[in-house]
Amino acid sequence: MMEIIDLKGSKESELLKELEERATVDFRYYEKIVQSILNRVREEGDSALLKYTEKFDGVDLSDRGIRVTDGEIDEAYGKVSEEFLSAMRLAIKNITEYHKKQSQNSWFSSSDGIMLGQKVTPIAGVGIYVPGGTAAYPSSVLMNAIPAREAGVKRIVMVTPPNKDGKLSAGVLVAAKELDIDEIYKVGGAQAVGALAYGTESIEKVNKIVGPGNIYVATAKREVYGYVDIDMIAGPSEILVIADDSADAKYIAADLLSQAEHDELSSSILITISKKLGEAVAEEIERQISILERKDIIEKSLANYGKIILVENLKEAVELSNNIAPEHLELCVREPFDLLNKVEDAGAVFLGNYSPEPLGDYLAGPNHVLPTSGTAKFYSPLSVDDFIKKSSIIYYNKGSLEKVKDDIMILAEAEGLTAHKNSIKVRFE
Repeated sequence: MMEIIDLKGSKESELLKELEERATVDFRYYEKIVQSILNRVREEGDSALLKYTEKFDGVDLSDRGIRVTDGEIDEAYGKVSEEFLSAMRLAIKNITEYHKKQSQNSWFSSSDGIMLGQKVTPIAGVGIYVPGGTAAYPSSVLMNAIPAREAGVKRIVMVTPPNKDGKLSAGVLVAAKELDIDEIYKVGGAQAVGALAYGTESIEKVNKIVGPGNIYVATAKREVYGYVDIDMIAGPSEILVIADDSADAKYIAADLLSQAEHDELSSSILITISKKLGEAVAEEIERQISILERKDIIEKSLANYGKIILVENLKEAVELSNNIAPEHLELCVREPFDLLNKVEDAGAVFLGNYSPEPLGDYLAGPNHVLPTSGTAKFYSPLSVDDFIKKSSIIYYNKGSLEKVKDDIMILAEAEGLTAHKNSIKVRFE
């Protein structure tokens, strides 16, 4: 049975420490291996990509090449159902409409011979990493590509590892085609990140890399940051549910299990003021888990990081949630909108009993690429903002500069930067 912890009147420091340790990864263990792969890709280009694809993915693509063909995309459409295609197109519509509202425009203001402003420009080229194998998620394509597209990014490149037959997930290929991504490469792992960052004969370098991956992909993204930008280093998935005695134990159990199935490090937490509800959720989890396909993963996840926490009141529940800063936060209470005002740290907030977390994963519209491991305290969901650059615009005419020239020279001299001072001085000699 899922562990029930009574925090009423006690401190939560041990719980927070346990969750913090869950997310702690020593990247130093992987850095040497990953740096070796990146260096080889940088030096050998496509040759290195082909060698690593054969080594890690078990397929030789030297004859077929690594770029996906139109024929492979046509074949992918033949493998997906009309129902899948219809659902995906609805998801694309909703996600696009949501991200359109995030668009920013350049702005300018002027007075007395001065013009100031901000020029918004899309990033020129973006690479999207999509996991392969059992973790091939078409939704990842949508959530990473749509905000880039809405930002105005002209070149979107997708990389994803092939299976042993040299094939890619049909759903992933269809998702890419529906978004007009026509530059798709069958390469994964740290070597794919290196190709996007440095460029090879086949893959032109990009300016930013986004998308989830395993620890080697995450380490590679850390290593190439600076040559290119990256989105974030994603940790294990998380859900935290705050509930009062009006909540339905069956719904809450199902939502906790939906995240526990991701992997053994996933965190599923219920914070409630009702002991009766907590016990009912624990019993419901035992009942539902028996019919789920990923039972083994779920059981290990819940044993490691599944908690039912009892607190005195909803104020205390939200304070604890803010300290944890979960990726997904569900407010299953009588007045969720009243409680929302007290939420400060969460990646995405789901209000009420009929806004379950999977709604956000697939169809609602907001992005499912969210900060994890407590980083919701300072990170935001992936958005259009992540795919634009902002340039400051400054114009002064001679008269406007003359009015402030002495102030600039005083400040420059105070910092000992005489060439800065001289840059102003020569204009009025």
